[in-house]
Amino acid sequence: MRKISFTKMHGAGNDYIYVNTMLYDIPNPSDCAIAWSDRHKGIGADGLVLIGASPVADADFSMRIFNADGSEAMMCGNASRCIGKYLYEKGLTEKTEIRLHTLSGIKTIRLHLDGTTVESATVDMQEPVLENSEQYTPACSPGEGIFVSMGNPHYVIFTDDVNQVESLGPQLEVHPAFPQRCNIEFAHVESDGNIRTRVWERGSGITQACGTGACATAVAACMAGLSGRQSKIMMDGGTLSIEWRESNNHVYMTGPAAFAFEGEVELNEEAY
Repeated sequence: MRKISFTKMHGAGNDYIYVNTMLYDIPNPSDCAIAWSDRHKGIGADGLVLIGASPVADADFSMRIFNADGSEAMMCGNASRCIGKYLYEKGLTEKTEIRLHTLSGIKTIRLHLDGTTVESATVDMQEPVLENSEQYTPACSPGEGIFVSMGNPHYVIFTDDVNQVESLGPQLEVHPAFPQRCNIEFAHVESDGNIRTRVWERGSGITQACGTGACATAVAACMAGLSGRQSKIMMDGGTLSIEWRESNNHVYMTGPAAFAFEGEVELNEEAY
């Protein structure tokens, strides 16, 4: 039985358990994510994030992310901002521009400081993938949706009732139209131009926020003529600022990152 030190962090309420694998080996992260993410019997989180050394010279550090159901995700925008804060404030880097290796490529994180504290961060989420972005309607969808990939798949539905995510999110995640399952966003453009969005995350269910989901929503809104290339996405846990830059077609996401608490958890290697 080993004890593993962890840090609980959140970006706009999207909370994960962070472990520095340069100090601690996690032999079966999928099982750990399931056990530790349990909000009644574990630490409680939307999943587990492993921070590590980069396997390639072009990046500074690496990220692996496991959802609450144990499935591995390609990318998480909120988690990447939190990693930037973690690395800088714990003295693991002095850089304010960090290159992070993920399963969906290398992402650049730019830290915004107030003295020695990281108040927020901007992540270059690179180009959205739109080749499958024609509007289409799975059988249980309440209306036409737009498919956008931000390194992971998203299906964005514009509606007057974003709370439909609670009943239709779990159905659409596993719809045959999405053979690898899908993240689902229900979004409404408010009178002030801000976009109210609720999200059902693949493998985690309803979450307070989703960085890649905010990016996908902003791109979909622009494609549908509902907003310009800059928008504010208001999610359950907070607001993210998104820019789909015309000069390079990259999507930039800016938002907060915060520590919640730290602790130790026992790793029973026989159980995992």
